[in-house]
Amino acid sequence: MTKVAELRELPSEQLEERVRDLDDQVFRLRLQKSMGQAEAANKMKDIRRDRARAKTLLREREIEAMRVEANG
Repeated sequence: MTKVAELRELPSEQLEERVRDLDDQVFRLRLQKSMGQAEAANKMKDIRRDRARAKTLLREREIEAMRVEANG
């Protein structure tokens, strides 16, 4: 599981790449889960949370950029 402090240090481009990688991992784990591999269910929760953290940080940055732009 990735800590938020580690994610905050990454530039937005790397965060977006990380989200894509995590999306791919979720897809692969869903396939494994459908084939009955129990390990996939345990990892899925952590990966989904990491993905949510990364997407939240990207959204925070987007909102901050919009606020700065609006205030001149």
